[in-house]
Amino acid sequence: MKILIAEDDAAINQLLGEILSGAGYEPVQAYSGTEAKMILDLQSLSLVILDLMLPGLTGEDLLPYIKAKGDIPVLILSARDTPQDKTAFLRAGADDYMTKPFDDEELLARIEVLLRRHGHTAASVTLQFRDIELDRDGRTVMKSGRSINLTAREFDILELLMTNPHKVFTKSNLYQSIWNDEFIGDDNTVNVHISNLRTKLGEGEYIQTVWGIGFKLKYV
Repeated sequence: MKILIAEDDAAINQLLGEILSGAGYEPVQAYSGTEAKMILDLQSLSLVILDLMLPGLTGEDLLPYIKAKGDIPVLILSARDTPQDKTAFLRAGADDYMTKPFDDEELLARIEVLLRRHGHTAASVTLQFRDIELDRDGRTVMKSGRSINLTAREFDILELLMTNPHKVFTKSNLYQSIWNDEFIGDDNTVNVHISNLRTKLGEGEYIQTVWGIGFKLKYV
């Protein structure tokens, strides 16, 4: 599903693109309101993430144009955080409103809700990170077209990391999420599974250790 990102801040736009790609969506990026309008005229979109402070056409100008195009949900993502702003734009047709800075998981959850509400299915069951492709339904992992044989726990860890590509997971986070148990602090289970997963993924250093915190995916 294609999701338009209308955001003039290049770093935020890139971050949003990576978050959406990691969750199985196809991001379409625009850096001005004028560019976003052109994309809306040329492409079929499932949702729009809309910043308000856009050059050219502002998000405020673009919102009624998007709603006039059809049943395209609009999630406003803005630094403007007053209750008055939120109320005004929701009444003007926005389907949801989030403020910056934002949490990756909350953003994806809100997108899923909006897509379901508007009759779209959830994101692709296939997750992509660099040259790794993970099939959630088939529970298979491919690297550059080559099958990687993972244990159930290794697959679950990789799926969790790829679903939240910018989140740093502590050992406690991983243990509680994957083993559904309370982390006792000195358990080496997580380290062993991360080490085995790194070995199986091979060259490329896909999992980064954030010293003193935990683990995340490594971008190059």
